Amino acid sequence: MSADRPTVWVLGDQLNRGIASLEHRRPGDCRVLFVESEAKKTGKRWHVQRLHLVVSAMAHFAAELEAEGFDVDYRHAPTLAEGARAHCRELQVTELIAMEPMSFDGRQLLERLGVQLVANNQFTCGYDEFAAWAAGRNSLKMEDFYRWQRQRLDVLMTDDGPAGGQWNFDQLNREPPPTDGRSWPTIERFSLDDLDRTVLDRLPRGWGAPPDGTWPVTRAQALVRLEEFVDSALGPFGPHEDAMLSTEWKLAHSVLSSSLNLGLLHPRELVDAAVGSHRRGDAPINSVEGFVRQVIGWREYVWGLYWLWMPDYREQNALDARRPVPPAFTGASSTDMQCVSKVIDRVHHHGYAHHIERLMILGNLALTAGVDPQAMTQWMWASFVDGAEWVMVPNVIGMALHADGGMMATKPYAAGGAYINRMSDFCQGCRYDPKQRTGDDACPFTTLYWDFLARNEHSIGSNHRMARQMGSMRRLADLPAVRRRANEVLAALDDGAL
Repeated sequence: MSADRPTVWVLGDQLNRGIASLEHRRPGDCRVLFVESEAKKTGKRWHVQRLHLVVSAMAHFAAELEAEGFDVDYRHAPTLAEGARAHCRELQVTELIAMEPMSFDGRQLLERLGVQLVANNQFTCGYDEFAAWAAGRNSLKMEDFYRWQRQRLDVLMTDDGPAGGQWNFDQLNREPPPTDGRSWPTIERFSLDDLDRTVLDRLPRGWGAPPDGTWPVTRAQALVRLEEFVDSALGPFGPHEDAMLSTEWKLAHSVLSSSLNLGLLHPRELVDAAVGSHRRGDAPINSVEGFVRQVIGWREYVWGLYWLWMPDYREQNALDARRPVPPAFTGASSTDMQCVSKVIDRVHHHGYAHHIERLMILGNLALTAGVDPQAMTQWMWASFVDGAEWVMVPNVIGMALHADGGMMATKPYAAGGAYINRMSDFCQGCRYDPKQRTGDDACPFTTLYWDFLARNEHSIGSNHRMARQMGSMRRLADLPAVRRRANEVLAALDDGAL
């Protein structure tokens, strides 16, 4: 074994042969290091499917590289740093190379260890490119970034401008849930193999339902999931992407985010597949544009903002929210709020809820109740199969909880029960009435919405996008009664008795 060969260190969210540190490597010209860190596995109260997904996918990729002929050191260690140091010491490695980590702390760690870093290529827009785009702008808007992305990547563009004559088709993609009892696209469940089971046996006990083959742990499985989406779900995706149904956990959503965030798929693959379907006449422009917007618009906007504003950004708490994560979220209690109960049940069974359920059920309740943004970020990071710090910090701190005071979103995404009633069937049969804001049967979302506006009038009262809502709040004749009821709701929420 030659001591002068470099080692390429592959992290647990870089599981693709095309990552920048591996794409030009061949067996024999380097070693490959994987470190399974005990500190990482025990550092949070992980959903078991999240923990299994990451470790199993890492172990599967290591096995694939070994089968290709690479000299692979899959190392179990107390920490990432101890694993890397032991590898270099035992094998006399003098050159350790890695693709840039996805996290701020991860990059700092590798820099301290003297690891040679190469630019991360798992996005269509590097964080340095995003910073250059953002420089000198008075405000950062996702829509502006998205249009810039479309143009520079030549996605859904014609010689005359955006395909279909407009940049977005939001007006076609905000339909309430259908009431015709239709069936929704299904997905294949992958059989757990011996490596899956071996990994599961050695993991610390997490919470939630055990893995059932929903989440791809190999690139081959991820490609199956992509093909399923394009063939059967992309068409119906657009109109009902914001809808919620009590009997359907994913509707026509792609459920590809975990594969993207682990590196099993590249965003350009998803975009090309979706655009190709539209060009063949298999998927309408509104569905394709809505999906493309999620992949190269919102997702990469979040990535860019994370790197632009870290590390101070993750500690933002502009509304001084201090309440703990509700017991109804953590499983410590049940709840009579049917919408929350249904979404948390999905998180339990799948480690997943789609983006509107995250924002307008979980995030909305946390916002209007005043849940601590750092605690909420940590809970969501550990609870969702696609969780990562770069994902959750901007989405929770900025989008869901408005804890950054408007750096990311131009208004708080607070809503009462009327929104949930319009965009879901959750309110049917619920003991709480979305039209009532006072009394024992008042919907907690409706009560807390008005209380949130009153409680934070000093912080958001001057926001021009909130002028109508603040005016309505100030005109409520029963506002004192609403606020008294809100105190009862918050106490019951904290006690797990709501």
